[in-house]
Amino acid sequence: MAYSAKAGFRNQLRALLPKIVLSPTIAIIAIFIYGFILFTTYLSFTNSRMLPKYDWVGWQNYTKLFKLNTWGIAVDNLLVFGSLYIIICCVLGLFLAILLDQKIRNEGFIRTIYLYPMALSFIVTGIAWKWFLDPGIGLEAVMHSWGWESFKFDWIKNRDMAVYTIVIAAVWQTSGFVMATFLAGLRGIDGEILRAAEVDGASTFALYRRIVIPQLRPAFMSAFVVLAHMAIKSYDLVVALTNGGPGIATQMPATFMYSYTFTRNQMGVGAASAEIMLLTIAAVIVPYLWSELREKK
Repeated sequence: MAYSAKAGFRNQLRALLPKIVLSPTIAIIAIFIYGFILFTTYLSFTNSRMLPKYDWVGWQNYTKLFKLNTWGIAVDNLLVFGSLYIIICCVLGLFLAILLDQKIRNEGFIRTIYLYPMALSFIVTGIAWKWFLDPGIGLEAVMHSWGWESFKFDWIKNRDMAVYTIVIAAVWQTSGFVMATFLAGLRGIDGEILRAAEVDGASTFALYRRIVIPQLRPAFMSAFVVLAHMAIKSYDLVVALTNGGPGIATQMPATFMYSYTFTRNQMGVGAASAEIMLLTIAAVIVPYLWSELREKK
């Protein structure tokens, strides 16, 4: 009887042990992630300025936010940056993945070179590209020193073109990750299907258009979700590369949120912008998770 009770206690302890070990982590996540999300949501409905206040003002901060010209510029920049960033990364990543899938020599070395930028932080990438694109010390200065005096590449100083320099730097850093995602998808395609299509006389172009690329849908969806999430919350790359300038020409929602919350002392408006960013990310991620869970069922 005593042995049975002891065995039952051990079984209960064995079942509870994973929950006991994980409970501190779950508690920390609940407090410092979801708790602060709820706190930020509450602040977005208050008149908080330099410090949190708890006077309820309803939708006033959201109304003020969408009337601000700076926020409109930030949203427009995000649309330009996000769309170009996602499209170019997907096209370039797919192209590189198809090249590597041809069983070329030194594939491991080439793949490492493509993936290397992902090992760098966006701060390092931003500073490096800032030096490279600076007309005084970068590409333009080098071309002038080589005798090409008419060469001009001052996008980083041009209000109309500066946002595209962020696209260039972001694509350079992330396209290797997209390449790896697509390469994994290509390696997972059943070779028998491809060989059967070749026997039936399908051209290489038709093979990729009708068989290979449609089967890469999960890889496309994964890449889109990750890239969209990174684009929406892009902050460090923008600060390191252009600092939102010239003027506010490359302002993004994340830099807007930081500026209004911590430098302009309008915490309520900053919290409202953070909530809009959170809802935008949720609008991208939630449908993806829902479709993935539905397919598994």
